[in-house]
Amino acid sequence: MIGDTLAELRTRIDALTSDDGAYYLVCGRTGDRPVPAAGARFPDRESARTAARTVEQYRAHLRRYDPRYPHFDVIVCQDDRATEDSAADPDPDTWTLSTPVLDGAAAQPSNRDLVEFCHRVAAAVFETLSDAGHDATERAITSDYDAVADALADPDGLCLYLLERMATTLDRRLTPTAQARVLTDAATRLAPVDPVEDPLSDTLGSLQRRGLLGAYRQSPWAADLDAGTRSVDVHLSEYALFPRRGRLPVLPLVVGLYRRHPDRPPSSLRAVDDGDGWRLTLALDADAEPNGLISAPIRSDA
Repeated sequence: MIGDTLAELRTRIDALTSDDGAYYLVCGRTGDRPVPAAGARFPDRESARTAARTVEQYRAHLRRYDPRYPHFDVIVCQDDRATEDSAADPDPDTWTLSTPVLDGAAAQPSNRDLVEFCHRVAAAVFETLSDAGHDATERAITSDYDAVADALADPDGLCLYLLERMATTLDRRLTPTAQARVLTDAATRLAPVDPVEDPLSDTLGSLQRRGLLGAYRQSPWAADLDAGTRSVDVHLSEYALFPRRGRLPVLPLVVGLYRRHPDRPPSSLRAVDDGDGWRLTLALDADAEPNGLISAPIRSDA
């Protein structure tokens, strides 16, 4: 990599933040909060300006992986908690130097949540790979992606293909234990999620709202008290990621579970094509070796 890594850029942004700051960043065209400063607050305008420039660097870095990653015009805003004296007329210097991209490949409002979600997950994984020294794996993901990206004009298809290719490459190049470490680290790089009673249902609902699946059904959990294990079956309809090499990419699902239940993440997943969707069996077993957490093996019904 040339220049700052994604992880280094995020660290620089985090160092500028303040829990009760009155300043935050948005895209001046869409109103979206830009990754990786989506929930960040800054104590003063100068810190926010510096963060805006760093956010642009971060997003430009991501466009090295995906040239169609959406361009944002990042501006500094001050919320209603600020004093009237400091809420002066908008300062043109709050704008960064990015240029709006308004061609047909730009994400539209209907799919912007999906595109941004996919790239947030991908960025967290890329940061983790960079910090962990998995440079060859990182290059393999981008090389495989670049080989077909020019043939895909739809931003939905591009961001989904990126996750598919990432899952396939990680599954092929990293051991299951190393994959679990990547998931653990990547989950901590995403915005924290409040604890919920049912992490699995909450994760599935989040994927559904963003368009990664059409519907889902979840069985009751089955427990083996003697073995100390639990399992559950989930049926997914209209799942957006396609199987590759006999395995189903489940990276966004499992990252969501790691975020919501880091103390007891899943130990294994397996998938069955039942004709009208996918049936996933998810197991929790603290003593078992991880398996199928990034790409679940596809089994027959037999």
